[in-house]
Order: sequence, then C-alpha cells, then structure tokens
Amino acid sequence: MSTQKKILVGGAGGFIGGHLIADLRRQGHTNLRAVDIKPFSEWYQKFDDVENMVLDLGEKEAAEKAVEGCSQVYNLAADMGGMGFIENNKALCMLTVLINTHLLMAAKKYGVERFFYASSACVYAAGKQTNPDLTALVEADAYPAMPEDGYGWEKLFSERMCRHFTEDFKVLTRVARYHNVYGPFGTYDGGREKAPAAICRKVIQAKLSGKHDIEIWGDGHQTRSFQYIDDCVLGTQKILHSDNVTMPINLGSSEMVSINQLVDLAEEIGGIKLKRNYNLKAPKGVNGRNSDNTLILKLLNWEPSISLKDGLEKTYRWIYDEITAKKA
Repeated sequence: MSTQKKILVGGAGGFIGGHLIADLRRQGHTNLRAVDIKPFSEWYQKFDDVENMVLDLGEKEAAEKAVEGCSQVYNLAADMGGMGFIENNKALCMLTVLINTHLLMAAKKYGVERFFYASSACVYAAGKQTNPDLTALVEADAYPAMPEDGYGWEKLFSERMCRHFTEDFKVLTRVARYHNVYGPFGTYDGGREKAPAAICRKVIQAKLSGKHDIEIWGDGHQTRSFQYIDDCVLGTQKILHSDNVTMPINLGSSEMVSINQLVDLAEEIGGIKLKRNYNLKAPKGVNGRNSDNTLILKLLNWEPSISLKDGLEKTYRWIYDEITAKKA
C-alpha cells in the first residue's frame, strides 16, 4: 500500500490504537488520521505529525467527518475495559454498536477500500468456556450464539454488520477476534485495566509499600491466553491486507496460563513472593478461554509468538516506572 494514502485509526487515543499509529509512522506512513473521544490530554500516545481529532464516533456526522478522504479504516474504538468494567457496564458496552454502524455507513458513502473491525474473544459461547482445562476456541465456536452479556453481544452483532456490508454494499471488511491484549502504554488502574496490567500493578504496589499480599479475583484457576501488543498490531495489519481472511478470525496467543501462573510470573519479575487473598465475589469472567490458531496459521502462515514472560516483563517495567514517577 502507498504510504501516501490516508488511513483512519478510530480509538487512536487508546492502548491498541496508539500503538497502531506509532507502528504505521515507523513504516513511513505520512497521511494518518487519529480519532478518539477522549481529550488529547488523556491519549496514551499522541504524535504531532499526525492529524489528531477529538470526535464521538458514535455520532453519524462525526463518523462521516472522520472517514471522509480515507482509503482504509481501522475501527478500534469502543467503550470497554477489563472484566470488572464490562460486567458492570453492559448498556455502555452495547452502545458501542453505534460506532461501528456509523463508521460502516461512512465507509460505504466515501468508498473506503478496506475496513478493519476489532472484535473480541468475548463473542464465544459461554458453554464452551466452563472448564479451565478447555479445548482452545475455534472460530466456529461463536455459534450457536451465547456470548459475554453486553460487551460480547455488541461485538458479535458488529461482526455480522461487517459481513452484511460486504455482501450487500461491497465494503471490504476484515474482522479479528482479539484475545486479551496487554503491554506498555495501557490502562493499569482505575477499573478498566485487564488482568496482566492489574497483576503487575498489584505486585509493584505490594513491593513498594512493604505490605506483601495480593488480592486475586476468583480462585486463580481460571485460564486465559494473553497477547503482547506488538503481535496484535502486526496481526491486525496482516489481517486487513489479506485477500483470503474473509471471515472473523482469532488474533491471540495460544500460550494458555492460569491467573495463578500469571501472578507467579509477575512475582518472579518483581523478585518477591506474596500472600494471596482470593476474592470469590469479584468479577472473574469465564472459567477458561484460549485461542486456537489453526486458521490464522493456515491463511497467513503466521501467529502471535511473543512469550508471556517476555511481554509481561516489558509491561511490568513500564508500569513500575509510571508508578514510581508519580510518587516522585
């Protein structure tokens, strides 16, 4: 693709969107439009050589303003967070459907060449995720549909919207189901953070405070796979540019760990052992979820490969620097 064509990243003030803009800049793209609802002061990464705009993409006129003149659209915009947020804000999560709807309508209106939608592993049927020692989820496991209430339903509906805009209006869409993305320049406190960042923060705070215990949501046996941000950004672009990934596809690591094992890693990085207090009343999500990467390996001859240990160490160091800088 020409580095001169205009690319829109919706949700560019967020964690994944900021990293995507940074990577596109590194590749030499000079015509980038970054859009987010947050004021510039709250963007995780912001670059002066990019066309930065504060817009509510849930509004039709704002979506049209964002898309006009763009050849490619990455829709990473959503009102979301970790399990604590999505279990307690179902209506807000559902309202995100307006963002993808209006961006797709604008993409049709302005003849966008390629449109990427960031879906989630939360679309998968709950009945497939009741056991921590589960079989990894394949793409077909999203049906019969029974996704995460609120957030998962919105993601699944928006996947269908992409499909039908392709079928009926010839808008070329690509959909990736993200599995637990983590890394530096992301949320690590405040209630919207995901498990890797939350665990790193808790270990760091325990070490700095001298209070050597940690609260873990659930019994610690629930399992997940966690994908480092660099793999997510690379996979996202591979999927958008692919000519044969025509269906929603997993984008996640196949390295499954329990939450207890995640804590083990963070403790090892921090050089500390903590007393574990299990909060069985806290939101914990499904018992088990992991990405089956058979399809992405077949279609792209690639899968996320950065190990959890390597990625978590980089994330821990960044969060440590952030926390200690605020204390200084």
